Amino acid sequence: MSFAFDITHQASDSHARLGVLTTPHGTIDTPNFIFCGTKASIKGLTPTQMRDCQTDIILSNTYHLMIQPGPDLIEKMGGLHKFMGWDGPMLTDSGGFQIFSLGHGSVADEIKGRGLQKRNKSVLKITEEGAEFRSYLDGRKIFLTPEKSIDIQRKLGADLIVQLDECTPFHVDKDYTARSMAMSMRWGDRSLAEWKRKDDGKQVMYGIVQGGIYPDLRKECCEWLQNSGFFGTAVGGSLGGHKEQMYEVVSYCTPHLPEGRPVHLLGIGGFRDIFEGVKLGMDTFDCVSPTRLARHGWALKKGVEKERINVRNARFKEESGPVDESCACPCCQSYSLSYLNHLFRAGEMLGMQLLSLHNVFTMNRLMRELRTALANDTLKPLEKEWCVS
Repeated sequence: MSFAFDITHQASDSHARLGVLTTPHGTIDTPNFIFCGTKASIKGLTPTQMRDCQTDIILSNTYHLMIQPGPDLIEKMGGLHKFMGWDGPMLTDSGGFQIFSLGHGSVADEIKGRGLQKRNKSVLKITEEGAEFRSYLDGRKIFLTPEKSIDIQRKLGADLIVQLDECTPFHVDKDYTARSMAMSMRWGDRSLAEWKRKDDGKQVMYGIVQGGIYPDLRKECCEWLQNSGFFGTAVGGSLGGHKEQMYEVVSYCTPHLPEGRPVHLLGIGGFRDIFEGVKLGMDTFDCVSPTRLARHGWALKKGVEKERINVRNARFKEESGPVDESCACPCCQSYSLSYLNHLFRAGEMLGMQLLSLHNVFTMNRLMRELRTALANDTLKPLEKEWCVS
């Protein structure tokens, strides 16, 4: 099975569309959500449980895996699919997001304009050649170039891989953003050249739209991608300081995106964010939030304020019903909110696992309902069902 992306339906009132993304490890219907198995593991869940929750595709992070256990070991063990026991489509990122977000701020916060607190920076220097940083594991210096990022991703063996870029934070000015974008474009050319040099038909690459919050820079980067040989497009970099600005920034890209290619919106996973992204032509999304929220006692739920409830709240102590009576996940079919409340108050790991199952199932349910609504031209009423704030 080779790679392909086929658009099967186009909405009449927005850029929303249905598609089929084909990879050697299977096909996925789009729009779809990609779950984060950061270190070759979905936290708290097995690949079988992910499949049981109707998951189609997952991702892992190049940055973390090159530090531990290392790409050579994973290649020796047969690649990521065999190493972690996942037989479906998979994406790896380039390592750029983790390097620069950990260097500039607290992971995603600074990239997304939040929490501008100070911390020890892991990035030592950024040059035309690449980025030098310290390992968070043992402090050793690592130098990552576009070519090395592609070589690592080749050894990891995911179906979909991504060019190396500099993920600029929210606080930098337009001049810095423009220089960074131009360098990321050159890094993209180098990433693509390295991929082509050893292309064995087992992987395809996404190029990244940078340009920060500036419409002219976003347009320029999209035009560069249009003339490139990337299989897909990822929208990345700083998307603004709040949700409305994020939607505006994504809208800068939409009219200029390369036609006929799948489009991925990096690091976004809220219900409303997904609806807005789909209307702007995004095909796939990824975020750590479903399982991260679950580990802190938050259950995603259709049609409630803030898109989730806190099962640790005292009001659920004697609640005999499930998180969501309309949900068919293993958690909601067998366990009460009262029991979940007890598990979290008692510090039992089972609570985290059950909520992770529910949140993964809920995200997949959202994407299935969204695809059905797109086909039936009922996206607006569905959005009102899911998003109340």
